[in-house]
Amino acid sequence: MRTVSRGLPRLLAGTVSRGLPLLLAAPAIAYPWLAPNYYLVYAGALTVMYAAMATSWNLLGGFTGYVSLGHSAFFGLGAYGTGLLVVRLHVPWALALALSALLVTVFAVGVGIAAVRVRGASFVIVSIALVSMMNLIVQGWRSLTGGSTGLQVPSPFPGLHRGQTHMVFFYLFLALLVVALLSWWYVSRSRFGAGLRAIREDEDKAESLGVPTGAYKVAAFALSALFVALAGGLYALWFGSLDPIFVFSILIASYMVLMSLLGGVRHLYGPLLGALIVAPAGEYFLIALGETQIHLTATGLVLVLVVLFMPDGILARFTRRRAGPSIPDETADQRLEGVAP
Repeated sequence: MRTVSRGLPRLLAGTVSRGLPLLLAAPAIAYPWLAPNYYLVYAGALTVMYAAMATSWNLLGGFTGYVSLGHSAFFGLGAYGTGLLVVRLHVPWALALALSALLVTVFAVGVGIAAVRVRGASFVIVSIALVSMMNLIVQGWRSLTGGSTGLQVPSPFPGLHRGQTHMVFFYLFLALLVVALLSWWYVSRSRFGAGLRAIREDEDKAESLGVPTGAYKVAAFALSALFVALAGGLYALWFGSLDPIFVFSILIASYMVLMSLLGGVRHLYGPLLGALIVAPAGEYFLIALGETQIHLTATGLVLVLVVLFMPDGILARFTRRRAGPSIPDETADQRLEGVAP
């Protein structure tokens, strides 16, 4: 009887874990058709965009523990890269999106080789400096980027009205989110993922046992940047008007961090849950308070509170590997057993 009582919760947990993707997919696919107005479709597309970016950020932050605020730079570069290829070189939008993301990924490899040499607060400072530098370059290169006046990108779907465009990009961002989730899931079960977790727990020990920590960190950094750049490119095609002050804003990366921490960085669906809470709340406060310092202060305050009182996220409080895949709680030695040569 005890065996049955102990096995039943595990069976139910496994059933929920396997069925959760379907439970999430059905309402997500139906949402644009069920939303009562196009503004809610827009808000939904924005939420899915942030969910994809937060999940992408978590490929670096969740596995290695490296907190990057420099992902705003990759978002902005993906947006401007796509926009410039379309506007200046008349490249088809899909090809421009892919080329831009590829170029940003190569750039991220170069940045990562230098950036991952430092740790902790120093890494955060380097990532912030990257965003500031890219912002200044884009604003200063007026002949190419349009400078502070921004860049106008034509819509890839000129035959659709604005509301229908919101629906199309909702599904494009949803597809990006699915690929990011699958990538996170695959990494979490790979030798590469085990190496990243070893880095998070004890980087010096992992390196001393032969784990290529530098290469692993750069690979995670670049993979994370790839998806964020794709989100930036889709954003450029969706909005059509690029403002360098916004697309290279630290606030974008701060949202990624906040969503990941709030939902739970060790869980596959943690950043998604955080995005479902933070993005709609951000839209509400933006409408209620306007683009004021109060809105920005509220975001910073919530981030501080989450770091102080809920560093492991919501899912860590209510579940332990019962709502989908997560990073297991193992010791550094256990992780290193499967990674070190």
